[in-house]
Amino acid sequence: MDIEKNNKYLASSSEYRTGPSLKKFSLFGSTFQFYAKLIRIIFYSNKQAKKGIYDDSRWIHSSLDILNSLEQAGIKFHFTGLHNLHSFEGAAVFIGNHMSTLETVILPGIIHPVKKVCFVVKKELTTYPLFGPVNNARQPIVVGRKNPRDDLKLVMEEGAKRLASGKSIIIFPQRTRSFTFSPKSFNTLGIKLAKQNNVPIVPVAILTDAWTNGKLIKEFGKIDISKKVRIAFGEPMNITGNGMEQHQKTIDFISTNLIDWGRKHYIRE
Repeated sequence: MDIEKNNKYLASSSEYRTGPSLKKFSLFGSTFQFYAKLIRIIFYSNKQAKKGIYDDSRWIHSSLDILNSLEQAGIKFHFTGLHNLHSFEGAAVFIGNHMSTLETVILPGIIHPVKKVCFVVKKELTTYPLFGPVNNARQPIVVGRKNPRDDLKLVMEEGAKRLASGKSIIIFPQRTRSFTFSPKSFNTLGIKLAKQNNVPIVPVAILTDAWTNGKLIKEFGKIDISKKVRIAFGEPMNITGNGMEQHQKTIDFISTNLIDWGRKHYIRE
């Protein structure tokens, strides 16, 4: 991937695939080489955030820089349904399963050039020494995860402000990263937020088990180049009634894609 070329045009077609002729790292293991690059990206992003210049274009650039570094490490990407990002006006709530750190760092490079977005994130991610200032610079909706009722109120209030300003929201109803997908624990917060603000939802199916969880630090796990990263964007849906129909369709979209991608065993009833 040419970062500058794709800074605005990654979602210009319906799908994206890693090219077959990409130059890869050659001297050390994929995991070591990738994290050496990731640390460089985090450092320059942190520096920009502290200077107050980590703006939209820099966020997109750093996101695509990480994607490019993963490709150089040997990871293959396949994104589908990118045309759905262009198929509606205004903001939306993107609702997806949450497997690893990978989707949180590359989704901005995919979505933000088309629809400005922010994340709903746990408080810990805003206090990390290096990544904290970067996260805070992008004005996320921060939840504590200690009091679900307070978190719900905060997301609804802050989410309404973001959506009213034209900014879309990425939300992971699982609340924590897991390779398994449990429909029963997939809450309806995103549905409620979209309904209250009269915006559509966009279901997102995510397969990012190529970035495993670390034993000491969860964000720093092994990079498994034998696994392809896949992300599928579904058609936007307007919320009708109590939203349970759209909630079920989102669950079905994620489950169907996981099955098609050979990960039926990740689905837990």
